[in-house]
Amino acid sequence: MSGVVVHLPRGNGGAGDGEPSGDAVTLRLGPGEVARFGRGSATTPVELRLADAAISRLAGEIRATDDHWQLTNHSSAHTYLVENPEGAGEYLRVPPRRVGAPVPFEFARVVLPTRGDLTVSFQVFAPDHVYLDPDARGVPWGSRTVTAYSLDESATYFLVLVALCEPRLRDQSRVAVPTTPQIVERLRGHLPGGAPTARAISSHIDYLAEEKLRIGALDDREPGRGERRNGKREEIVGLALRFGLVREEHLALLPPLAGGGRERQGPR
Repeated sequence: MSGVVVHLPRGNGGAGDGEPSGDAVTLRLGPGEVARFGRGSATTPVELRLADAAISRLAGEIRATDDHWQLTNHSSAHTYLVENPEGAGEYLRVPPRRVGAPVPFEFARVVLPTRGDLTVSFQVFAPDHVYLDPDARGVPWGSRTVTAYSLDESATYFLVLVALCEPRLRDQSRVAVPTTPQIVERLRGHLPGGAPTARAISSHIDYLAEEKLRIGALDDREPGRGERRNGKREEIVGLALRFGLVREEHLALLPPLAGGGRERQGPR
């Protein structure tokens, strides 16, 4: 993945006239591209509109680079928080008028202070973190090999990937890939940020397909949205298992199955 994905979930953009404002917005920024956020106006256009009287017309901007992203705070009074939803309360502050603060998290939530009850926040998926081949130590930099699929096994998206692959890892027969509600239930109480939502799980599945595993657009012949999403999950699981990105030992990352579950069957 090169660049970043910025996602504003529906209803997270603040309240206009007391009501939640705006549909979901997803932006893709290549290296060097910028997305501005704030209340905006006819003379101050923004790519990410946030409706709250406490947020400036031009509140800040996100700039994508080759290997990370930067946050600029245009406010003269408010500090912004950048949270790591997958960490143990890990966050950083971006003070007023700070330009180009580098953000190290692979997945982050930017939170802006408001005067209302609704939280104003949006999510940023960072450029793909690159890891060196562990067998390439001691060789010149130009000769080192990087991994084809850069996956962080401590990240929530990897846990979602393991949950998708779990039925086929436990049973050699070809069983259905879990649905989004089934993954929500499987990971309930197992994530540091609280109970997962269907929307969050769907975002992680999209991130895996489009950015991490780089699965192309599905065949246009698939007529239904549900069928397209099911096809996407099938492709994710097929690729992950074929290339050994998820293996039987990764099942230990999941919570224990109720009643012990069914163990993987051996050859007959």
